Amino acid sequence: MEARIKRIKAQLHDASYKLTPQREATVRVLLENEKDHLSAEEVFLRVKNLAPDTGLATVYRTLELLTELRVVDKINFGDGVSRYDLRKEGAKHFHHHLVCLECGSVEEIQEDLLEDVEKIIEDRWHFMIKDHRLTFQGICADCKKKTKK
Repeated sequence: MEARIKRIKAQLHDASYKLTPQREATVRVLLENEKDHLSAEEVFLRVKNLAPDTGLATVYRTLELLTELRVVDKINFGDGVSRYDLRKEGAKHFHHHLVCLECGSVEEIQEDLLEDVEKIIEDRWHFMIKDHRLTFQGICADCKKKTKK
């Protein structure tokens, strides 16, 4: 974790920002909860344990800055809540998600499933793709099993 924080600190520095204690607390919360897709409010509640003097507005600003620097991705699973997902280091693209409409579980797919689609779009429409997002909404295996019973 410390090595990742150092690299994020370098990213901030390269963009003329500092890793303040409040920003570091926010980054630590994101790293510690990497699989959870936390909302800003959830990040804030956890940050308060590490840096009690941090306000909600500071957490929002930090998350927006980290989004701008592509350290995190801001995502919405259709529930009206923005969530923050730590971008995998070295990832060319945002990873994909499977969202269960029954239980709300979210599963991540790290494979880039759209390479062929990107090639077609670039060739046919001469569109230079920088990133893409793909979210499948459906029923997870556990909920399907419960429905069959």
